[in-house]
Amino acid sequence: MALLFHSTNGQSPAINLREALLAGQAPDRGLYFPEKFPQLTPAEIAAFAALPYHEIAFRVLSKFTDGIIPADVLATMCREAYTFRVPLEKIHGNVHLMRLDQGPTASFKDFAAQMMSRMFGRFLAEDGKQLTILTATSGDTGAAVAHAFHKIPGIRVIVLFPIAEVSVSQRKLMTTLKDNVRTVAIDGKFDDCQAMVKRAFADPALAHIALSSANSINIGRLLPQSVYYFYAASRLAKNGEPIVFSIPSGNFGDMMGAVVAREMGLPVKKIIASVNENDAFPKFLATGVYEKISPSRNSLSNAMNVGHPSNLARLVAVYGGQMDETGKISRQPDLAKMRRDIFSTSISDARTVAGVRDFWNRFQLLLEPHGSVAWQGFQDWLATEPLGDAPAVIVETANPAKFPEEVEKVVGWPPDVPENMLVALRLPEDFDRMDADYETFKNYLLAKHS
Repeated sequence: MALLFHSTNGQSPAINLREALLAGQAPDRGLYFPEKFPQLTPAEIAAFAALPYHEIAFRVLSKFTDGIIPADVLATMCREAYTFRVPLEKIHGNVHLMRLDQGPTASFKDFAAQMMSRMFGRFLAEDGKQLTILTATSGDTGAAVAHAFHKIPGIRVIVLFPIAEVSVSQRKLMTTLKDNVRTVAIDGKFDDCQAMVKRAFADPALAHIALSSANSINIGRLLPQSVYYFYAASRLAKNGEPIVFSIPSGNFGDMMGAVVAREMGLPVKKIIASVNENDAFPKFLATGVYEKISPSRNSLSNAMNVGHPSNLARLVAVYGGQMDETGKISRQPDLAKMRRDIFSTSISDARTVAGVRDFWNRFQLLLEPHGSVAWQGFQDWLATEPLGDAPAVIVETANPAKFPEEVEKVVGWPPDVPENMLVALRLPEDFDRMDADYETFKNYLLAKHS
């Protein structure tokens, strides 16, 4: 029997992965999460050391897709999706930098988007249906989704982004695509974009439009993102010892990928959720009181400018609590256990800049702002707990070339630009623009589907 997924709000029926993927968000505005985590044995995890990335992805994801996608089909999907490298660069000792920036849009979002587009395409082809994917982006999600779903039959993509809070290259990687992809610049914050998307899903006036999401509110985003944590451990934790991950965290989808891996059996010593000046989560972890930040604060690590991370509802659920989509906690999680498992710290822009500079000067390795936040968060954790002999991974989520001005100011020269980004930068842009007003957005959707 296929694994079932329930809503974090607890008011919608449990459904299978296919249904959860196509729905995006639950009808009660909660987020889908597995009723139980399938387990990988220590022997299965140990075997990953001899396998390529796409084979590890198959063995992890098959635990969720059993009964939904035939094994041979999933294996082909993984082989086709993961054709790019996942570099693990030694920093010092047993501390490494995992670069998740080698995919089509030079962002970690490619890992999930490439797999999701293949799953969506298969399901829609089987059903003979059409679907519109609504996605809000704070920087990298939009480009990854737009590229992955570009020209996929049966799918229309609409991406919302805050006009003043994405870099030129981030913007052009999505606004230069045409065909079935449309981008909308919002005069507001990422949280405005995300709130508009969530409201559209629950709006009865749009019920006749088949909508889904490729944001990390969609469970299809989290599952593929668990794979690279298994991959890193397979290369660095040779004897199965617990590993440390420091992860730049905005909407907390990437960090939840590590939680999923841990819940499936990966030995993890500590997850470090490193945030920028949007510090709602570290304050919650310290005090037990959650207060979302509205409006979100602008920081150099712009993809993490999230005042209320959607995935906290899933994290709270893992620890036995319940948080709704507004951030209201009706049942407190086990905070003592959460604090044992997770460390969180807020990194200022000044420390972000210092991290890029110091990392280059000390190790001749180049970071961009998000990776710098992860590095500085790791330093903060080391001040509270010894690493010992455990392997540690600093997660770099985007290519430094996405932030050329910021990087050049710090190190004195612009980073090399990947060829796919150079192509996008030369193309003409075409996007719509509107205020952060839901009624305007609703009418836009109705007009697009008339």
